[in-house]
Amino acid sequence: MPRLVRFCAFAAPALMLVYALLRVVDGLDGDRHNGPAWDLGHLAFFVAIALFAVLALALRALDRPATARRVLVDAATAAVLAGAACFLWVITGDLSAGFHEAAPLPAALELIGPLLFQAGLLILLVRLVLAGRLPAWSPIVVLLGFAAIGINLDLLPLGSVLVLAALLPLALGRSEGSLTRTAGQ
Repeated sequence: MPRLVRFCAFAAPALMLVYALLRVVDGLDGDRHNGPAWDLGHLAFFVAIALFAVLALALRALDRPATARRVLVDAATAAVLAGAACFLWVITGDLSAGFHEAAPLPAALELIGPLLFQAGLLILLVRLVLAGRLPAWSPIVVLLGFAAIGINLDLLPLGSVLVLAALLPLALGRSEGSLTRTAGQ
């Protein structure tokens, strides 16, 4: 597995977990949006989303399907990038009230952006499963992590841990075949 994939597969969900934990810390006084934990958490989340976008581009480069399937890989990558752009826009608005007031993201994009991001990333991961480069459980666990976050933002720490665990095979540079060989030895 290329170093960029390994780095992003670990750092992106780890930084998402940092954001989740700082969000919990920020809310301990019963009020969110009020201090350094909020700001640091959002900076960690900003970098996490940027790294997920880089991961999508790196995964696209790994997947070299026939022309007909290339369209799916390109569309999934574009979905991740569009969703990441929406996330980054909202995070910037959370960090800067002036930016939020001057350039709010339309409500439809606030809804569609995360869905595009998640669907695109899941498609790229499933493609790696089909190529034998990722265990079949990995996209399922990513989906469970996304679902937890979608159910309630207070489940963000759990969702982040699930996404981190699901991407560990990529972070460790292990393919499905090497995982099977290691388990059988």
